[in-house]
Amino acid sequence: MSDSKHVAYEDAGVDIAEGGRAVDAIKQMVKDTNRPEVIGGIGGFGGLFSAAALKDMEDPILISGTDGVGTKLVLAQIMDRHETVGQDLVAMCVNDILASGAEPLFFLDYVAIGHIEAEHMAKIIKGVADGCKLAGCALVGGEMAEHPGVMAPADYDLAGFTVGVVDRPKMLDPANVRPGDVILGLPSTGVHSNGYSLVRKVIGVDGIKPGTPEAAAKAEELSRPLEELGGASLADALLAPTRIYVKPILELLRGGAPVHAIAHITGGGITENLNRALADDVDAVVTRNGAEMGWDVPPVITYVSRQAELAPNEACKTFNMGVGLCLIVAPEDEAAVTEALVALGEKPFRVGECVEGSGKVVYSDER
Repeated sequence: MSDSKHVAYEDAGVDIAEGGRAVDAIKQMVKDTNRPEVIGGIGGFGGLFSAAALKDMEDPILISGTDGVGTKLVLAQIMDRHETVGQDLVAMCVNDILASGAEPLFFLDYVAIGHIEAEHMAKIIKGVADGCKLAGCALVGGEMAEHPGVMAPADYDLAGFTVGVVDRPKMLDPANVRPGDVILGLPSTGVHSNGYSLVRKVIGVDGIKPGTPEAAAKAEELSRPLEELGGASLADALLAPTRIYVKPILELLRGGAPVHAIAHITGGGITENLNRALADDVDAVVTRNGAEMGWDVPPVITYVSRQAELAPNEACKTFNMGVGLCLIVAPEDEAAVTEALVALGEKPFRVGECVEGSGKVVYSDER
């Protein structure tokens, strides 16, 4: 006879009841993101979204995007501040598809966590829901996956997925970029969600486990105001959520603004993202004089770059340098597009210009 004994799912570390409480805690948050196209609510095997409106487009193109928040989550866990990383998650996805001129329609999230606690999960999903509202897309579903024995109880990771649409005749295409075009920038809110593997080393949080006395001491240190940051703390500056540019940019494009291309400045900084919005025979010349860019760089980016002793090219290949989104326009349209952006509450600035080349980003101080 077998000597085995019954083992329940809970005995393996998965708390089904707490998972149910977590779902109940986020239902209203999810409902608050609904668009008219959403059918039903969460709880089914799939999120339902009507595509009837797409029939009014000449040639609707669906555009999808997926991303995560990365090691910024380590800092959030050490600080025990989880309310804004969900916005980072949404931003990284919807800003990417915005580069094609697409409107994000709906979003799904995936949370992998060591142990589900309903209140903790609600904080994370609140950020996702807030991000969806800022982007105008519906949170139609997601997954909470408890990984006991694989992840520490307080450890978690996030992944997000979005689907958007653009009418093909209105889709932005880097092939339209020409020599002489002007590159405009919209300001970032700071580091956004990239470069945190370097940030973690600079601020000394590598190897610190959340919930320990060491983490509490580090959290207190990072919460102190710094003169170099204008009196802000490193915690506040580094956990500021990624800006979501969807609503003003879609309004700009719907108004007929002649934008040739858009670049979302994420991992790889200006150097490895602006080139994605260039035609093959065009280079982008970005204004720079040594370590100084041609616009105001957020103090937190300057602080981390100096602490890491980054050369200008390293900094521009790691951080957004204060530019969250770039728009490329013809020189004769620069004034009108700038004026329209200002009317939408934006603070655009000139990043550089396009010249004949081979699809690369170069800097004015190296030419």
